[in-house]
Amino acid sequence: MDRKSFLSASAILSASAILPTNSVQAQHYAGNGMDNLTDKDGNFTLLSLPYNRNFLEPYMDEETVYLHHTFHHGGAVKGANKDLQMIRKAMDDNNLETVDYWTRKLSYHFSSHVLHTIFWTNLTNTKNDPSGELLKRIEKDFGSYERLKLYLSKTSKDVDGNGWGILGYQPFADKLTILQCENHEKLTQWGVIPLLVLDVWEHAYYLKYKNKRNDFVDTMLNIVNWDNVAERLQIAMKIR
Repeated sequence: MDRKSFLSASAILSASAILPTNSVQAQHYAGNGMDNLTDKDGNFTLLSLPYNRNFLEPYMDEETVYLHHTFHHGGAVKGANKDLQMIRKAMDDNNLETVDYWTRKLSYHFSSHVLHTIFWTNLTNTKNDPSGELLKRIEKDFGSYERLKLYLSKTSKDVDGNGWGILGYQPFADKLTILQCENHEKLTQWGVIPLLVLDVWEHAYYLKYKNKRNDFVDTMLNIVNWDNVAERLQIAMKIR
């Protein structure tokens, strides 16, 4: 699979399945696609948020959303572009001694870009629950929705240092799976397609929740956009 095909396969978001088609947020998705990780020239790009910065209040404060999206997610995008440039330069100069360093950096920055891009679409400002095929899959693979929430919550809260809790689809096993990801790329499984990601880096919650990661995770699980997760699952199964 070439880079273009990979990025196309990663773009698993449909505005019509998430929101009413006449809403501003749906129009943003349709026009920009929050999973469009690159621009027309193939450079990694940071798109605007699909909602106003105060949309997630009071669960996530406006200042945190701004700093998180602009400087942490945005910094990862800048870093990934630099990493690619340095890899190309090393190859052009036949200086392979530095390629492994920049490849590791690209893994870190690009993984951050992917997960943050999914993260913003996974959240809404109202409580809702999974239904349909997604709920059936949850009950089959975890026993119940409540058991899934307990598993994902515990996994996210117990990340060693900074990282993510992830609900993903494992196409090789045709099952939902839970991952505990350190940083942005460690402890992951080959082939897993992230459907729902919980950012437990301190920058995601420190202004509002201080050092209380557990409170932040509990709150985030109450504002998951399960329609978005369901749409991601449907497209992930088609990719399989």
